[in-house]
Amino acid sequence: MKRTLHWFRRDLRLHDNTALRQAVDSAEEVIPVYVISEWKGEHRWTGPNRQEFLCQSLAELAERIEQAGGRLIFRQGNAVRELALLVKETKAEAVYFNRDPDPFGREVEEELVRVGAAQGFEVRACKDACLHERDEVLTGSSEPYRVFTPYSRAWAKLPKDKPVARVSKLRTPGGIRSESVPTLETWRIALDAQVIAGGEDAARKRMAALVASGLASYGAVRDRLDLSGTSRLSQDLRYGLISIRELFGRCREKMETLPATQRDNAAKYVGELIWREFYQQILWHYPEVLEDSFNPKFRGMRWKSDPAAFDRWCAGETGFPVVDAAMRQLAQTGFMHNRARMITAMFLTKDLHIDWREGEAYFMRQLTDGEIASNNGGWQWSAGTGADAAPYFRIQNPWTQSARFDPDAAYIKQWVPELRDLPAEKLHVAPASGLPIALGYPAPMIDHATEREWTLQMFAKHQGATALR
Repeated sequence: MKRTLHWFRRDLRLHDNTALRQAVDSAEEVIPVYVISEWKGEHRWTGPNRQEFLCQSLAELAERIEQAGGRLIFRQGNAVRELALLVKETKAEAVYFNRDPDPFGREVEEELVRVGAAQGFEVRACKDACLHERDEVLTGSSEPYRVFTPYSRAWAKLPKDKPVARVSKLRTPGGIRSESVPTLETWRIALDAQVIAGGEDAARKRMAALVASGLASYGAVRDRLDLSGTSRLSQDLRYGLISIRELFGRCREKMETLPATQRDNAAKYVGELIWREFYQQILWHYPEVLEDSFNPKFRGMRWKSDPAAFDRWCAGETGFPVVDAAMRQLAQTGFMHNRARMITAMFLTKDLHIDWREGEAYFMRQLTDGEIASNNGGWQWSAGTGADAAPYFRIQNPWTQSARFDPDAAYIKQWVPELRDLPAEKLHVAPASGLPIALGYPAPMIDHATEREWTLQMFAKHQGATALR
């Protein structure tokens, strides 16, 4: 072909980019394009932290494309309309892109195929966001898996695609109109947090650090709130700053050099990559999970509506030190440790009895690594309503969780400064009823044991009512 478009979405890199590689190999000229969303002020599924990370990543991508001899074109508005207009303006013959695993992206892709057929340009979609997508991992009866363990076994048996060559040269025709690289002002929002550095270069450094020194101990320390034992790659996978194929391949190569115990630690991380794809396929086959419980038994559950309690949870003012530390970490950095995500989600749903959908949406607006499938899966897991979820009667105790995973209270004291002078053991035990742990810090807003029993009754009543229908 003479000329094609590559539509960047959640693949903001030149290394191992499936659709970009195919576009470059198939045409003399490639027009890289990113379509900026047109919402302003507030959005249900994103917020300033993720948009700032996106802006940094797009700015670096534009520079890398320019260094390769091309130019990243920015348009703003409805994606299908803007792509169709750009095809018409430039006389491009095809639009290449990497598929999005989310239902919203799926709808846009289907519309683009229809418009392409009507206007006479090709639409070529590629697999890139995961190692196995959509209908690749099915049961023997060709049904999607609903439980993680058998899914992971089937996933592991399938052959894995190899990375494709980095795009080092691009030729983009001149004279194409482009918007400026977006900033937070584009959406009329402002940043309050200190988010992790965006861009492919920073992401590749994080990936190299994980493989070199983090994998060997990952399984042993990943749950410790006071240690830097997680990968910190979730936002990089979300925006495609690194390739899942390259990451998986480098992890597997590293594992071959490790002794057995360390290999088991590394395998825990690979397991997390499989969880990511499990939740993606759940969302693909059951998009209704964004609006209702995955487990039909718990649909129609009557959760509490308590705006004041929800606001205290958001602000990190619950009187439970580990919960408050986690919520403040999220507010100040756009990130929360995965163990802390479980603790805070279970506190909202099992101690405050507030609908998991409220917490899910709040996390999506705050998290720099907000991934719709993983976030929904995690929230439904904690609420006891999801795929392969923790049983509803398994209710984490925030006090014992902090004692186990933050024994010296270093994590708590980092994010809740008013508790820094207290001994750790005092921060892992509920104070006498109605009393705060320290002056200037709120008393626990509920009694965990009492609310645990309320939760058990709530679920039991719902199941009993459902059985009578």
